[in-house]
Amino acid sequence: MLPVIYSDEFLDHKTGRFHPERPERLSAIVDALKAAPWADRIEWHLPTPADARNLMPILRQVHSRSYIETVERIAQTGGGALDPDTPVSPRSYDVALLAASAWLDGVDRVLTTRNPAFVLARPPGHHAESDVGMGFCLFSNAAIAARYALNQPGVDRVAILDWDVHHGNGTQAIVENNPQIAYCSLHQFPCYPGTGKADERGAHNNVLNLPLPPSSTIGTYQPLLETKVIPFLSDFHPDLLIVSAGYDANAADPLAGMALQPQDYGLLTQYCLQVTRAIVFGLEGGYDLDALARSVVETIQPCLRA
Repeated sequence: MLPVIYSDEFLDHKTGRFHPERPERLSAIVDALKAAPWADRIEWHLPTPADARNLMPILRQVHSRSYIETVERIAQTGGGALDPDTPVSPRSYDVALLAASAWLDGVDRVLTTRNPAFVLARPPGHHAESDVGMGFCLFSNAAIAARYALNQPGVDRVAILDWDVHHGNGTQAIVENNPQIAYCSLHQFPCYPGTGKADERGAHNNVLNLPLPPSSTIGTYQPLLETKVIPFLSDFHPDLLIVSAGYDANAADPLAGMALQPQDYGLLTQYCLQVTRAIVFGLEGGYDLDALARSVVETIQPCLRA
């Protein structure tokens, strides 16, 4: 059985009629998972309400008080935007808190079972920095989850693999000075947000950025996974692996120029399972509904076989 943490409340973060990061992303994934031949092997779980887990002290380990209050104020006054790409609707603040809590639920379940879990939540997070939201992202879910995990018994090291087509500038900025967290990103370059250069190593040699040219296929990814990514992650000996699972490197995706296919994400998962079974997959990008849904199915399937 594989836990999927999901709530219909995640659909209440409204981004506008033509925004690519729209609620239908989650609906498409839910429909695809329920139609999968192994649908009976998925355990659906509602996320813990933010108030019930006292989320705010955890959130303030990552984000400044002033930034958190800014997001809350915009939502409470009827909505607005953090930047031209990052809308905030009246329920966005509450939904973003619930999304962060869902990622923490993923951590809890994986640390208990030592088996993978998938967090199906929005808004995404890897572009959000400590004091600014951007790139569709409000709170930095992967970084929050990593910091939370380090507070749990028996967890001394956490690794984050970001396979979204865009570099997770927010995640890296938040974790790169922490020797207990490693960050690895494979991303298209040049591409938004223009960060993630290969010569960035982090304060403790704990960052590995692998910028890839447009039109890269799995044939480009695979040698890097075998010679760089998996050795980097394995040598870090993580007690937990968090995957910022974005699916906008698909050839069908409208926001980038890579050439992966949905089935390639099953191969990415297989590589992750070589490092550990203690994996939290959390949704980031992916904006072609069909490719997105099929890719999540492909991601989960190897976890059920292994």
